[in-house]
Amino acid sequence: MLALLRAPGIGPARFGRLLERFGSAAAALAAGREQWSELQLPASALDYLRAPDWRGVERDLAWLEQPDNHLLALDDSRYPPLLRQLAYPPPLLFAHGLLDSLRAPQLAIVGTRNPTPQGRETARQFAAHLAEGGLTITSGLALGIDAAAHQGALSGGGWTVAVTGTSLERVYPAKHRDLAHAIAASGALVSEFPTGTPALAENFPRRNRLISGLSLGVLVVEAAVQSGSLITARLALEQGREVFAIPGSIHNPLAKGCHALIRQGAKLVETAADILEELGPLAAAGGCAPLETAATSADTPPDPEYRQLLEAMGDAPAAVDFLVERCGLTAEVVSSMLLILELQGYVAAVPGGRYCRLRS
Repeated sequence: MLALLRAPGIGPARFGRLLERFGSAAAALAAGREQWSELQLPASALDYLRAPDWRGVERDLAWLEQPDNHLLALDDSRYPPLLRQLAYPPPLLFAHGLLDSLRAPQLAIVGTRNPTPQGRETARQFAAHLAEGGLTITSGLALGIDAAAHQGALSGGGWTVAVTGTSLERVYPAKHRDLAHAIAASGALVSEFPTGTPALAENFPRRNRLISGLSLGVLVVEAAVQSGSLITARLALEQGREVFAIPGSIHNPLAKGCHALIRQGAKLVETAADILEELGPLAAAGGCAPLETAATSADTPPDPEYRQLLEAMGDAPAAVDFLVERCGLTAEVVSSMLLILELQGYVAAVPGGRYCRLRS
């Protein structure tokens, strides 16, 4: 199986056809070029099948000897059940961490690598609330929304799963090494790629297919119209999964992808409870309880002037001059208040000298 997995040009679909044709990976490797050619395999695959990469297989086996490393085949009872339902699911899954997290009800949270501070905080809060309710949060370990989703799930004390576009002996991006270790301790890292696989562009659509395939649904937080997050949402629809999107300001270009999804039938959500209600019995089967995500009175600054300033900001980034006009305060006072609110985590500075509200 491991030797066949390494064949270039043989993804899950061709792997499945080889098993259907020959009955086993060993029989497929033992067949001759004439029989392989009947399946219209690319020349690179035909050359490989004549001389498989057994050294690579040895590296895979050495990796499997390390603590908490696992290899799951389709007939393994630990293989994620939702993933097995796909047309031509990954024949082998490499996993590092807690395998129970892969069989728990999962929700994927995806979005841009360059979110607004508000989008990053939204992803983190949704992930924390949903993790507290019993959903495993699944994402792709990328910068931006992915990282915020993993971090939110960890802060909520729940499980989180990272699906990677590389093999698991490396972390991509490298700056997420500590995050990857935390995920492995409270969930799992998953890949369909054998050891030695670098971060190639063609790997990430396959990673996105796994993210949606593992999950009951996909939540898109912020995304441009042309983005990998929308590819994940399209794959989710093809797989029969739910798709959720959080609306944003019409002035935010990163809201356009979510708005496009909503126009195409994605569920518009404002709270974590909205997602659990839509998932219905599937979420309930995972022990998830309805969540109340509205801010409590303790989250609101007690000073009326600070509350007025936050209300004046609205949902789009606002300039100091705009806030001065709305609140009737001097620029010096507004700037001082914004600094305090930023330190308290209620607002964040964004490019252009503007501020956006993170909490109300």
